[in-house]
Amino acid sequence: MSGSPSASPSASQRPSASQTSTHSSSAVDIAAMLGVTIGEKLCELALTHRSFAYENGGIAHNERLEFLGDSILGQAVTVMLFTENPTLEEGELAKRRAALVSTTALAEIARRIGLGQFIRLGNGEVLTGGRDKDSILADTMEALIGATYVSNGADAATELVLRLVRPLLADAHRFGAAMDPKTSLQERVAKLGPDAPTYAVVADGPDHARVFTATVTVGTLVSAEGVGTSKKHAEMAAALTAWTMLDNA
Repeated sequence: MSGSPSASPSASQRPSASQTSTHSSSAVDIAAMLGVTIGEKLCELALTHRSFAYENGGIAHNERLEFLGDSILGQAVTVMLFTENPTLEEGELAKRRAALVSTTALAEIARRIGLGQFIRLGNGEVLTGGRDKDSILADTMEALIGATYVSNGADAATELVLRLVRPLLADAHRFGAAMDPKTSLQERVAKLGPDAPTYAVVADGPDHARVFTATVTVGTLVSAEGVGTSKKHAEMAAALTAWTMLDNA
């Protein structure tokens, strides 16, 4: 949720003139890469992670836009799958939707367009590899979808979502795994040896905004993390990451 500063940021907290210029350029670059028009300030807001906001005097960050973008993403993908797959049952449609709106899928889209370099992160997140964290990349993609809606309306936001997710559908091999990543990982591991995947999940945050982080380990073969708004989604994200690592090995 966006917050108002309790006090004006000090000179040391405020972004420098050069930082402001860089952020403005980033906003313009990202909007152009997405093929949409987003106001500079709104685009900067969409790129602002809460860690950056905290370190700069409590300025507004992108979580409200992320909330909006998440809803638009889900609706656009649901309507697309329903319309284009008239013979699929509800269960299969649900699996495909879950794959396309997952943290892992959104992070893959973000990496494809090089989004990480443009995200406004606090120093702590930068030092711990925040620019390549699935959760941060996915959240920022949702915020940009939300910003597109605010700037251009529902049709433009829906068109953006479909442009972003269709390339995932084209990769049938990976998309098949993404529809049921835990089973896909189990099947892949069974071909490699006797070790079975084991999952450990921790939760963080208040009850109304719980974030789950799952770690899946397969003996000495692979270990991977996934983040989600439920234990199930976090485990699915972790499994898909592990499956991808084994598939690329």
